[in-house]
Amino acid sequence: MTSSDSSPSPFQRADRLQGVGVSKIMQIVARASEMKRQGLPVIILGAGEPDFDTPDYVKQAAINAIQSGDTKYTTIDGTLELKKAVQQKFLRDNNLDYDLSEITTGSGAKQILFNALMASIQQGDEVIIPTPYWTSYADIVTVCGGVPVFVECSGENGFRLQAADLEQAITEKSRWIMFNSPSNPTGVAYGSEHYRPLLNVLLRHPNIMIMADDIYEHVLYDNFHFATPAAVEPKLKNRTLTVNGVSKAYAMTGWRLGYGGGPAELIKAMAAMQSQSTSCPSSITQAATVAVLNGPQDFLQERTRSFCERRDLVVRMLNSIEGIECPTPNGAFYTFASCRGVLNRSTADGTRIETDTDFCNLLLERENVAVTPGSAFGLSPYFRISYATSRQDLSEALKRISAFVSNLQD
Repeated sequence: MTSSDSSPSPFQRADRLQGVGVSKIMQIVARASEMKRQGLPVIILGAGEPDFDTPDYVKQAAINAIQSGDTKYTTIDGTLELKKAVQQKFLRDNNLDYDLSEITTGSGAKQILFNALMASIQQGDEVIIPTPYWTSYADIVTVCGGVPVFVECSGENGFRLQAADLEQAITEKSRWIMFNSPSNPTGVAYGSEHYRPLLNVLLRHPNIMIMADDIYEHVLYDNFHFATPAAVEPKLKNRTLTVNGVSKAYAMTGWRLGYGGGPAELIKAMAAMQSQSTSCPSSITQAATVAVLNGPQDFLQERTRSFCERRDLVVRMLNSIEGIECPTPNGAFYTFASCRGVLNRSTADGTRIETDTDFCNLLLERENVAVTPGSAFGLSPYFRISYATSRQDLSEALKRISAFVSNLQD
């Protein structure tokens, strides 16, 4: 019997998924990848994934784990050895002293975020999200029964949240605020001087928890000094979940390992949540993560220098295009450039560009360059480029963008 002969499926999409779907970034990457498979010379500048390889000593640690039979279930939220490695990392890099009962690990930093919100949000609770924001934040909040409260961080303010705007966004229903520094999509980072006025506001509102997404911690440029809220204001440590992982700096996106440090009662609730979803992270990935957190860190500087060279190339070439304005990011591997100057212009065949989405769609259709519109991150009219790819591809892509814009008509 074929599927057309069978009765209709009784499936009904759950209300909690209303408005939730595959991220715009993944949609664009999927479309561009399909075009590439069809033989088109597509350059994809959408994915937030380093083009470096996982360090060899980390691969070897995973191989050793497999060969020694370290392939069984572990404690739900991580082995003792892994938690000790995370504990030492927080102390070494961030001057944060966590008890082992205050540390959790999961299958990627995204699961840490999800576990925390699922374990703590009641229906209708509000989560403050500075905008532009990583696309998954809002959908995770929604799935968990919360209400995303977006606070625009304009380019005029360097895409950083301002204390007055934070104060205005807080209500009796506010339960969390989410920080991401360095930021996806802007690459903007918060130093201690940027966090201080925001944390002063939060000190006056004791019912609000702080989510500090530090996943791009080790990708910083121009001697920018990394800061994280719980270290800037120790009085807020017991209200903060400090989240990190091995995906970005260590080029381990596919290994799926994230970790967090926070109050023991939250960590315990997160473990209960994880026990009913994925259970433990891969035992092999846990062994590899112990190796990378305890192992040599000097290669991070070399990789950051490479990213910085690419950043400078992209910023320089974007700013040479009339109608495009691109600030210089502090970290991560993204630029977030304004395309306001090309709106309301048209292609040679009369197709009008009215939004950043139009601009990005036409770039892909006409020039085979995939970038992500700012609307996907909650702020228009901008577009994000991921420069975690080769200089050759970046140069060629920027030449195509320049040619596309120069041929637009008023």
